[in-house]
Amino acid sequence: MRGVNRVVLIGNLGREPDLQHLEGNIAVAKFPLATTETYKDKTGTLVSQTEWHTVVLWRGLAELAQKYLHKGSLIYLEGRIRTRSWEDKDKNKRFSTEIIGDNLVMLDKRKEHTEAPPTEGTTDTNGFADMNFDSGAPSIKDDLPF
Repeated sequence: MRGVNRVVLIGNLGREPDLQHLEGNIAVAKFPLATTETYKDKTGTLVSQTEWHTVVLWRGLAELAQKYLHKGSLIYLEGRIRTRSWEDKDKNKRFSTEIIGDNLVMLDKRKEHTEAPPTEGTTDTNGFADMNFDSGAPSIKDDLPF
């Protein structure tokens, strides 16, 4: 039986996307994404728990994220979990868990005086941009409950 490695997150960027170009001019962007869960404890007090995720985007999606996203941007992200391991200079085994993004939807309202969203994505009537670069994948923005 095959497994499923799928992640869906809605959260805010912790800082500007860091764009780098690898050999062959392949773009890769990396940024932290905060997701916050709020609930009431036994006493009725609201408790917020924030989880930080490292997001990695590749190629065209990386370049678009660097161009249109900024610290605090609210996004919907689909992707998969990848854990890497390596040895540091002191021969200690280190691990890093990242979310490799496949589909990104900007949830911030578009400002009237800023640049238009990318032409590769679509913009709905609320001004949200759907940046789906997963070839042949259907857009999921209509399935969101808001």
